[in-house]
Amino acid sequence: MASLKDLPNVTLLALDVTNKCQIQAAVETVSSQISGKLLCLVNNAARNHFMPLLDDDIDSAKAIFETNVWGPLAVTQAFAPLLIEAQGTLVNITSIAGHGAVPTMADMKEISSGTYGASKIAQEQIADVFRLELMPFKVKGLMVVTGAIPTNGQTYFGDWKLPANSRYKSAEEKMKTVVQASDGMPRTPREEYANQVVDHILGGTTGKVWLGERAEMVKNSPVEGEGALIRDQMVMKGFALDEISG
Repeated sequence: MASLKDLPNVTLLALDVTNKCQIQAAVETVSSQISGKLLCLVNNAARNHFMPLLDDDIDSAKAIFETNVWGPLAVTQAFAPLLIEAQGTLVNITSIAGHGAVPTMADMKEISSGTYGASKIAQEQIADVFRLELMPFKVKGLMVVTGAIPTNGQTYFGDWKLPANSRYKSAEEKMKTVVQASDGMPRTPREEYANQVVDHILGGTTGKVWLGERAEMVKNSPVEGEGALIRDQMVMKGFALDEISG
């Protein structure tokens, strides 16, 4: 956030979305500076996570849901009075990972982030319900289903590895390239993506939009039939799962 501190009309606040005290402090600070009205709330905070489900630690998986699901819900509840007063816009940044994304793209993997994808589709469902529940108060709801973006989300996976007894150990090096975003796949530049999000907000878009590399591909990918079988084969090959035998 240091790169934003010198921008005009920008105030940086500490906000751990799993910390009720920090949420309340943020609400009080924002309320005091904007005369009780909030034009836009963007739920962007999230934790990434990569691990085959067979190897996943349940407590770690629960922590992902605390940040990605219950965090945005708590923040939205806390800021709702300010949004309603302003008849503003609620924005939730979700992920193609919740839609069975092809695993060879940045930070959206069907195999290595089953719990991450589950958390983001849960957030999307909650966001869509909020869209309807806040409609009587003239608050707009927008969900941004996000594709591959080169963010700092990958920078803390330098030492990622599978458990020693993982059944997927032979595919570890292939998985690691995807986890660490070193697989060479294209990604939409952050500034381009951010500008698109802002354009939708300012343009009054509601409902669901798909932005970022491969988002449209995932949106239009088949969920059943021969096309879905081909997608499954791509997933298996992308993670070298086709080379693993039981």
